[in-house]
This record gives sequence, structure tokens and C-alpha cells, in this order.
Amino acid sequence: MTPLRRILIAGGGSAGWMTAAMFARLFKGRYAITLVESDAIGTVGVGEATIPAIKKFNELLGIDEDDFLRRTQGSFKLGIQFNDWSRIGSSYVHGFGVIGRDLEWLRCHQYWLKLHGEGRGGPLDAYSINTVAATANRFMRPRADMPDSPIGQIAYAFHFDAGLYAAYLAEYARERGVERREGEIVAVAQDADTGFLTSVTLADGSMIAADLFIDCSGFRGLLIERTLAAGYEDWRHWLPCDRAVAVPSRRSADFTPYTRSTARPAGWQWRIPLQHRTGNGHVYASRYMDDEMAEAMLLDHLDEPAVGDPRRLAFVPGRRRRGWVRNCVAIGLAAGFLEPLESTGLHLIQSAILRLVRLMPDARFDPATSAEYNRQTDFEMERIRDFIILHYKATTRDDTPFWRHVRTMDVPDTLARKMALFAANGRIFREDDELFAEESWIQVLIGQGIVPAAPDPLVDVTPRAEVERHLADVRGVIAKCVDRMPDHGAFVARHCAAPPPQPAP
Repeated sequence: MTPLRRILIAGGGSAGWMTAAMFARLFKGRYAITLVESDAIGTVGVGEATIPAIKKFNELLGIDEDDFLRRTQGSFKLGIQFNDWSRIGSSYVHGFGVIGRDLEWLRCHQYWLKLHGEGRGGPLDAYSINTVAATANRFMRPRADMPDSPIGQIAYAFHFDAGLYAAYLAEYARERGVERREGEIVAVAQDADTGFLTSVTLADGSMIAADLFIDCSGFRGLLIERTLAAGYEDWRHWLPCDRAVAVPSRRSADFTPYTRSTARPAGWQWRIPLQHRTGNGHVYASRYMDDEMAEAMLLDHLDEPAVGDPRRLAFVPGRRRRGWVRNCVAIGLAAGFLEPLESTGLHLIQSAILRLVRLMPDARFDPATSAEYNRQTDFEMERIRDFIILHYKATTRDDTPFWRHVRTMDVPDTLARKMALFAANGRIFREDDELFAEESWIQVLIGQGIVPAAPDPLVDVTPRAEVERHLADVRGVIAKCVDRMPDHGAFVARHCAAPPPQPAP
């Protein structure tokens, strides 16, 4: 076996520095790692909200959570609130973590469906501590010493400034031996016989050789597409949104521990509360709304005045047909793009890095290894794609051409099967290692208006009085727990407040 010796990462930003930091942490100097980035090329940086898996990534790096939040102006996230999605005036929360407490061998939502069908039981949100705490602006970390209490089952993620996170990880990686080279890549050399990449040349004429190349060059796909022609699968027939405009605004007094997604006439608007500002953006379909109207709509719906000028972004939802070609692996936007409706952007970077670590090649680059990497990547992205499509398909809105299109469009068979199964008896099954758990599907399906025709017939095995006591107990315990939780802003101020900005000299 001939080992690799040199790894080159093309591009910085979140993808590049997350890769560099994890490689430096896990490989412990085994490889010489060089990251090339150009100060003249900006990064996208529209995603500042995450899902709970980011905690595991940071834990693998050995990062202190409070320090990380202080350095990135971070706040906590218990879920996502969706407004006006199933119909104008509707609202629900996709909360992280569990829904209630199972009874016998059935999930809690099955018993809720039984009472809901009789006009009783209240909203499903009342059965998740994450959703109740989120809308009450309460937060605390879970208590490891209370595993059987809702207080021990709180699941959370973060909101943070993606640019500050990249800078934080850059410092981390460089302290552990990663070399940063500033400059723009102007040429890429390949072996004449194998087509493998051999080196890159920078604008100053310097050449950097490597054995393994990681393409973190963003939408350009400098190595994976422009050089290796991996191909791209366009998903706009299911996800017609292909534009975004983003702008920060002053910090709002409404410092929520959740991301907000509000449906608009041709897309949706995000709101992400940070310590120093609020991140805002409008994702929309250019077929149904022009850029000027989309920008005006965003600016008209801010909590506080904008800070700086809006930035526009064009994208094509989809993925590379192969994320690993020869000795090059694409990570981040170079590998594909899914709109940040469920905050999966940084997760896809994280999962790609850890997948590559598990399948780290030697210098032979056995085709079976890259094939397995590509298979796992395709499965993950397709299942996330389906989950995002669900938000559009499951709607009763017909007030604009955009909503009439998405509610009547055909969807992938993998999604159609899940929707049909759930609509029958409320059953949902997680496939293999797909990202979103059953609880996520349940909350979004019901929140979007897909309420099963009947619950699982086995709910009738349990006496009605026991079901009613069980659900009342779940609601009551969650309400009492949330009453004892601190305010989100107070928790941040106590544990991880960022230092005040320094006055300009």
C-alpha cells in the first residue's frame, strides 16, 4: 500500500476550513495539508442556521461550546417555525428531538391522532418540549442527570455567523499545522495517462502539487466540474427556487431560539437571530418573481433596519453526478446545493468530511472506495431533497402561480410513497441513515396539513381513559418544565455572551 502524502484544499469559507480543521484534528500530522484561498474571491455565507448534528462535529474537534458561541456571535436553536406554508395564516414548529413519550409499542403521535380525529387533544406542538420552549423563548441545555424527563431530552443546534465560524476554524487548523496559501488558482495540471490531478498553479506563478484534491471552490466547481467534468443533476423541476437575496438587520428584541421561515408569493423568507444582528434572506423562483421585487419584499419585512446592502445570489438546486472523481472530492457548494429551508448546508459539508475520513483512500484510489462514497452522498442528498420538496407539495395554497405549480407538480417516487403511507395511518419509517428522523417527518407532514385518515388501528388496544391520561400527563409535564427554563436571551448573556464591539479608532 502506498500512502498519500499531500492534500490540497481548493477554497476557504465554511467548507474549506471545516475540512482543514477536521483533517488536522484526526490525521495528527500524517499528511501535509495545504489550503489555497483568494482574498479576492468572496464566499457565499448565506447559511447561518444549523441542525443538532453540528454539535457532534464541534465535539470531535474538541471545541468549547461557549467559547465557540462567543467567537461567532452565536445563539441557540430548538427548531424552525414555518408560517403561511400550508395556508396563509398557518403556523407550526419543526422542533428537534422527541415528540412526547411512547405508550406501549406505538409512537405518541398515534394516540394524539386518535383524539385529534375527535376534535380533542390540542395542537401537536404541545407534545414536544422543543416546540413549547421555542415559542415561549425559553432555553436551557439538557440535563444529563434527568434522562427520563423532558428536561433531559432537549435537542438543540445553533445560529451563528458563518464567516466568523470559518475564521474560528482557520485559526484552529493553522495552529495544528495546516498551511494557508493566499492566491487564485489559474491552472490545473492532470496526468496525461490517468487524468488524475497533479498540481495547481496560482496567479503568482507558484505551483502546488498534491495526491488528494478537495474542491471547496463553491458553485464554480473549479476542479470537480471545470477540470474533471463531473456533470450536474438539475432539480429545478421539483425545487423551482433558484435565487436568493440576503441582508443583515439590527438585532431585534425578539431574540428567538428558533429560525423562522415565512412563505412568500414565490418562495420564502428566513430570519436568523444572532447576538449582534439578525440574518435575513428571501429565497424565490425567478420564473415567478424578478430580482427587484424580491429584494423590495425582503426589505419591507425586516424586524429592524437593514445593515449594509442586500446581496443577490443565483443557484441551481441539485448535485454533481459524481462528487468524487479520480483523486478529487467536492465538498460544500462545489458538490451541490439545496436551499437552506431546513438548515442543511453546513450539515452536508460536515457529513461529506466525515464520510471521506471513513473512506480515506491510499495512493491507489481504488474505484470501489469512490463508488461507495458517491452512493452514500447521492442517497443523503436525495432524501434531504425529498424532505424539502414536501414543504412545497403539501400545501393548500393556490393564491399565486408559484404555489399552484408546486402543489400540483409530480414528486419523486421516494417521497410519494412516504406521503401516501403516512396519509393512510400515520406511519413513517426512516430509511437506512437518512438525515431526518421520523419525528421530523411527522411534524412537517402534520404541520403542512397531511393529517392521516385514521391512526394506527392498534391504538384501540389501549383503553381510552389510559390514552387520555397519558397525553394529558405529557402536556402537563412539558408545560411545567418549560416554565422553569430561563429566557433564551438571559441564558446566552449568562453563558456565552460575545464581547461588545470595539469602537473604531
